[in-house]
Amino acid sequence: MSHPTLGTGINRWTIAIAAFCMQLALGAVYAWSVFLKPVISLYQVSQAQANLTFSITLLALGITAGFGGYFNSRFGPRVIATVGGILYGVGVLLASFASPNIYLLYLTYGIIGGIGLGLGYIVAIAMLIKWFPDRRGFITGLAVAGFGAGAALTGPIAANLLLPTYKLNTTFIILGIAYCIIVVVAAQFFRTAPEGYAPAGWTPTSKQQEEGSARNYTLGEALRSPRWYLLWLILALNVTAGAALISVASPLAQKFTGVSAGVASTLVITISIFNGAGRLFWGWLSDALGRPYTFLAIFLVQVLAFLATPFIGAIALLFIPASLIGLCYGGGFGTMPAFAADFFGSKNSGMIYGAMLTAWSAGGIVGPLLISSIDYKTTLFILAGLMLVSCVLPLLAQVLARRQAQTVAPSTGN
Repeated sequence: MSHPTLGTGINRWTIAIAAFCMQLALGAVYAWSVFLKPVISLYQVSQAQANLTFSITLLALGITAGFGGYFNSRFGPRVIATVGGILYGVGVLLASFASPNIYLLYLTYGIIGGIGLGLGYIVAIAMLIKWFPDRRGFITGLAVAGFGAGAALTGPIAANLLLPTYKLNTTFIILGIAYCIIVVVAAQFFRTAPEGYAPAGWTPTSKQQEEGSARNYTLGEALRSPRWYLLWLILALNVTAGAALISVASPLAQKFTGVSAGVASTLVITISIFNGAGRLFWGWLSDALGRPYTFLAIFLVQVLAFLATPFIGAIALLFIPASLIGLCYGGGFGTMPAFAADFFGSKNSGMIYGAMLTAWSAGGIVGPLLISSIDYKTTLFILAGLMLVSCVLPLLAQVLARRQAQTVAPSTGN
């Protein structure tokens, strides 16, 4: 089949737009730092204990995404995204009844909400990467750009309207209902691409043929390959750095620059916007630059950004490195799905990349806990060093990509 439309008349771009809207609601989880101080106050816990909610959410998301890839193949994207939206919305809504027990917050917002996030998140990637074989990097960037930008909507609404007026618990009720409605409605537009789908008149470029896998790996085959673990580590390290800053963006801005919570929320918004833009920008750039060199650039930019941040005392200047870190954090998620599909083929990409999202869980735990347990400035220097060391990994991936191309060059099968 070579037409970009289905028998129902639904265009693949309609599906992409619906997926983007769904990701906006799911990505509101990145506004967590806006809720950090209210949680500390209401539950009477330390910052590390409160921030553990965010880490648990990302842990549940990453683990569930692996299963979500299988469920998506088994039941289809519409069903799984609908279930994900319901669980996410219900999890946030139930969090309104958790106080004063922090462990109930972990269960509702963290585990139930995180499971819903994992199911919804992987569906968009697994679905769209098959609809857009001609724009693999761009569409995986677009598929998750909404997720990165979601907090740009939720952050200011929660900080300036909902929390001052309704307090934390009622805010969770309002947001939970909104999330559920948005995701479930968007999911009804989802469809599975026909087997071997390609848009009319498209043929792979020489670069796409060089970078692409000659065959489709199963999940088991991918997990037996060192390349899978290399990509996992690249993603985990990038997540560790970005999640650390995102989890404390609001209180860090208040401490470094002395601004109010309302003003600090603008930093959360900015990081969120660049997080979303980075997914699209780096994903698009990777189609031309190549995935390994794209990740090398992502790591190098973060080295400079993390080194500069501890020396900044004005909110206007803080926006610069924070925006760059958000851009690079999002870039990892925009580039890695295409990177995995390059190495292992697109047929089982949902399951293979879904399993790889356990790296999100790992980085989502380590980064926030690190910056909540050590003073901000020391942690920022540690993260700069971590990004510098990480630069060797994309270069190693480039070597493996060339070896793969040489190995499969004589092959004409798929």
